[in-house]
Parts: sequence; structure tokens; C-alpha cells
Amino acid sequence: MTEAKITFETKVYENDWRFLLKTNYLDKMIDRCNCNFNHKYLFINNVNDLKKVEYYAQKKVDQGVISEYFIVGKYATKALDYFGIVQASFKGGYYYSIAELVSIFICQTDYLLHFSSDSYLPFNNNQWIMEAIGILQGNKHIIAANPVWNFNFKEAESESFNEINNFYVSQGFSDQCYLIKVADFKGKFYNKTNSYSKRYPDYGGESFEKRVDSYMREENLFRITSKTDSYIHKNFSQKRFFNLINSSYYRNIVVKKRLKL
Repeated sequence: MTEAKITFETKVYENDWRFLLKTNYLDKMIDRCNCNFNHKYLFINNVNDLKKVEYYAQKKVDQGVISEYFIVGKYATKALDYFGIVQASFKGGYYYSIAELVSIFICQTDYLLHFSSDSYLPFNNNQWIMEAIGILQGNKHIIAANPVWNFNFKEAESESFNEINNFYVSQGFSDQCYLIKVADFKGKFYNKTNSYSKRYPDYGGESFEKRVDSYMREENLFRITSKTDSYIHKNFSQKRFFNLINSSYYRNIVVKKRLKL
């Protein structure tokens, strides 16, 4: 396997930038990936006081937590033109999706690992990233990988149609967490539609994840989902969020889940 160059990225907006930039949450999000990233990017989108958010983002750069931050609005038009997407086509989902498209547009490494701001790995001994890259490098039909979501190993297994090593193979795509081959996502295919992709929430409109899901189904492309590692997706508004990320709470959950496999 040739050495892979990998970019980590996540995004903030008005309702969550304080969680990521004024605490050690972002630091833990990156550290728990257990991966030497070539770049660690933060994308700032749709905030009220841009100068204030930039101030705290620069502090994360100075501390070495991230290598660079980007203002999504500065690149949005170029990214949409590059991908052949009209802004009105998002049908209300523009702000849910534009940061992901800008990050792919900017990314120059072979692979891109994305976490939504309210998703994270609960442990720091993850092996799935490099294991997944080994599979992605050798299979042109598999273009994305992710840990299982919220320890739902049985659900991931039921959605799969095959297995490769420590991964389930399936169709479907989520913007909560994904590892992608960047070259496969730098194309003008984001306007494809598929009837099964209508299952995505209406509030997201014609979102990035819905568009990718349609593309994968139309072109018979697949993702792999880890059998052993999980990420947590938990809304910031829920109580005890920061207590949970720093506790052993999820260690008990994963033991119970794995015993049921």
C-alpha cells in the first residue's frame, strides 16, 4: 500500500462554534482519530460575529490543534461552479451542505476524513482509518468508509450485502462521518437523483449527503462500515454532552453492544 496523504476536516456554525473552539472538544475529536494527518482543517460557515470566531479559530491554529481554517463563503461560488451545482437546487439545504462541498473543492490530499461538529470517536485506539484506506486503494467501486454509528453494529450488518475484512459493505451515505477518496468526489455528478434517496430528512432539502447517496446508487458504488469502531452522534443541546465525552460511559455501551454481535 502506498503512503496515503490524509486531510481531517470539520465545520462550525453559529450554534456550535463555542463548543469546538472554546473547549478542548475539537482537540479530542482529532486526537481520537489516532492518525497522522497531513492537514487539519476547520471550516467556518454562517456565523454572526465572524471576527470573534476567527479569533478563537486562530488560537486553535497557534496551539497546533488545526493547521488552517477557511471561511466557507469565500469559496462557495467557485465550489458550486466547479461541481456544476446551482444554489437554488438545494431547496433550503444550502447551509447544511455548502461547507462539505467547499472542503472537497479545497482538499488536495488523496483522502479526506470529515466529522460533523456533533460527531466524534469515543476512544483513541481506532484502527479503522488506515484499514479502510487499504481497501479503498484497491477497489474502485468502494469510494467511502465510516465507523458504525452510535454502536449500532447490528443495524449496519442488516444494511450490508457483503463483508471485507473488518468492514460491512453497503450502499448509503451519511454526512456525520465519512472517509473518502477525494478524486472520486471531484466531479460534476451532484445533480443525480435516485428514488431511494428520498428517505433523507426534508429539512435538509437536496443536501450533500442526499446527492452523494443518489450518485452512489445510480453508479453502483459502495461504502464500507467498520465492524469494530463506532462514532457518536449527539446533538449539542442534549444534557451532559461534555461529561459523556470525557467519561467511561460509552465503554459500557460498546461492551454490551459487542456481546450481542
